[in-house]
Amino acid sequence: MLQEIKLNLINNSQDINNSEVLIFQKNVAESFSEISVAWRVIQNLGVQDHHPFTYPLNFFVSAGDSFGNFTPQLEAFEGQAYEVIKDRSGDVLRPSPFPSSSPLDVEVRNNLQTGGVSANIFRDGKLLATKTNVSPAQKAVFRFKPRIFIGVVSQVREGQILDSAIVQQVNTEIDLLGIKSADIIMTGGGGGPSATAFQFQLSNVNRV
Repeated sequence: MLQEIKLNLINNSQDINNSEVLIFQKNVAESFSEISVAWRVIQNLGVQDHHPFTYPLNFFVSAGDSFGNFTPQLEAFEGQAYEVIKDRSGDVLRPSPFPSSSPLDVEVRNNLQTGGVSANIFRDGKLLATKTNVSPAQKAVFRFKPRIFIGVVSQVREGQILDSAIVQQVNTEIDLLGIKSADIIMTGGGGGPSATAFQFQLSNVNRV
């Protein structure tokens, strides 16, 4: 069974600014105003250089409480809900005995009596999505399609909350459904009147 997708970003552009490449996903379970997180920021990728990375199909969930504490990461499964409760040791995150409202969603429920929590999703050990200030008796809902958004940015750090201007600027969407491995070819760039927009396209695609 496929565990991860192997990807390889190749810089075949005319970039003259040593640009950074941002990769992120969107949480499609929430509204369009839902915040996105910089999952990967690839830096210092010279022309003709390449950067291999993986997209694991599984992801993990963690919760943070109002005291600045974070729970260990638990592997998350579609259709599963998780709950933050208080036990003798403090706030803990555990699988809920009740499934999520949709078999496609992962839910994190705040079952504390008081205090807000954050719900955090990680893929490949990197923060992928977050929902902050989840009040008691409320929940965060996550759902991801096997798609990534990729584009050229500046001054963005991995794990950073992306503002709407950056999200709108990065509008290349790559569908990874059914793919085992592929190259992502970056083209465009340059300076002066001959400069063109950066583009990203799949190549050497191996399917499942």
